[in-house]
Amino acid sequence: MEVQAFQSALLSMDRIRVGNLLKESLAREGRMQAIESLVVPAMQAIGTEWEQGRLALAQVYMSGRICEQALDALILEDGPPVATGPRIGLAVFMDQHQLGKRIVASVLKASGYRVLDYGQGLDAETLARLALADRVPMLMVSVLMLHSAMHLKELRQALGTNPEAPVLVVGGAPFRLDPTLGRELGLEAVGESAADAIKFARQYLGVPCPI
Repeated sequence: MEVQAFQSALLSMDRIRVGNLLKESLAREGRMQAIESLVVPAMQAIGTEWEQGRLALAQVYMSGRICEQALDALILEDGPPVATGPRIGLAVFMDQHQLGKRIVASVLKASGYRVLDYGQGLDAETLARLALADRVPMLMVSVLMLHSAMHLKELRQALGTNPEAPVLVVGGAPFRLDPTLGRELGLEAVGESAADAIKFARQYLGVPCPI
């Protein structure tokens, strides 16, 4: 019921209700559990409704923005993030759809990781150059279209295979539709949700100091 209430508040753009529900969940369950049990399933449900044609893209976009702002506001309430934790690069690969990246960014920051947002619409050469120059240990990439996903093999090659090359984690609709696609492209890790982003960050980078 709480997830449904949170989802309804997001879709009705009730920012106060969203913030209150999130605060109540954090106080009761703690930050990470609240994100995994409230934020992630609500946003997944909204995304599913959009994919099935029951919501407009504008509704999905605004839900993501409101959720992102609510998470960021709660982070700032506790003080600025610690600037010594693991860094993670984020980008939308060759596409312009930013919803997934924004939610992952908020969840990562809420969990104590530093985020470098490289933006959207980036090709393999440009994104690899940015990630290597910043020496990020992990690069998370969101992809909307299958055509774009097929070019991730070029990104993996451009990042290189030496020990300092970032771990590449990908996610998006093409990988939900074809669970074997990531393996066919030679990718290290494929996520289906923001919770998976945290799982892989912990697996490869460890758990950062709380913020």
